[in-house]
Amino acid sequence: MRKVLVTLSATIALAGCQAVNTTHGDAVGVERKQYMFSMLSTDQVNQMYAQSYKETVGEASSKGVLEKDTADAKRVRAIADRLIAQAPKLRADAAQWQWEVNVIKSDELNANCGPGGKIIVYSGLIDQLKLTDGELAAVMGHEIAHALREHGREAMSKAYGVQMARQGAGALLGLGENSLQLADTVVQYSLTLPNSRSNENEADLIGLELSARAGYDPNAAITLWNKMGAAANGSAPPEFMSTHPASANRISSLQAAIPKVMPLYQQSKKS
Repeated sequence: MRKVLVTLSATIALAGCQAVNTTHGDAVGVERKQYMFSMLSTDQVNQMYAQSYKETVGEASSKGVLEKDTADAKRVRAIADRLIAQAPKLRADAAQWQWEVNVIKSDELNANCGPGGKIIVYSGLIDQLKLTDGELAAVMGHEIAHALREHGREAMSKAYGVQMARQGAGALLGLGENSLQLADTVVQYSLTLPNSRSNENEADLIGLELSARAGYDPNAAITLWNKMGAAANGSAPPEFMSTHPASANRISSLQAAIPKVMPLYQQSKKS
């Protein structure tokens, strides 16, 4: 039954999808084909997120926690400018994106870059972890890489595919509610979680290249994740149940990729 459900789910989930590769020409070897629903275009996702981003920034401003002229805000924007300038080398149309960068005062250890280049960095990430410019570039490069690879759109396509798979499995096989719950579990763990871990790894690698091209030492990604691991204090879930790689595996992957991007860093320093 599980084999049937996995095969059926994958077939239905891929229906209406098109295979794309959102980035190109990288030095780190990210070549995975991505499947996106053709009815969900890049522009649609970018516009939807832009509205959400506007609301988030507006709410922060109304609460007095949007940092505009602080040292953190100026520093983040300076680093973002250098990273954004390199983005078109991995995705040409990123040069036409309406990039925005904002810092929100919060203890949250987080940052994100949504579809279309909408960046938010929370001050707690910078201040509590005492990030260097290189470490901050590693974080922001990782988040920008998610946007370049359209991982958000990919996740939306996948979620729609999961729903189609669940409904299709029930309709075609006449499954009862208990079996449908099994279908949910199989679809989730065979389609959703492994690819989410893959997305995180891709963002790590492409982010590493972006920061190297922008003139930031790639080794800062290692010290960053050492700090992140210490902050987590052992509270991270096991990797096989998580959408994020375990810190040790993440660091190993980055260490293996650093020699590939070090020439880019050295070249950027010369220029």
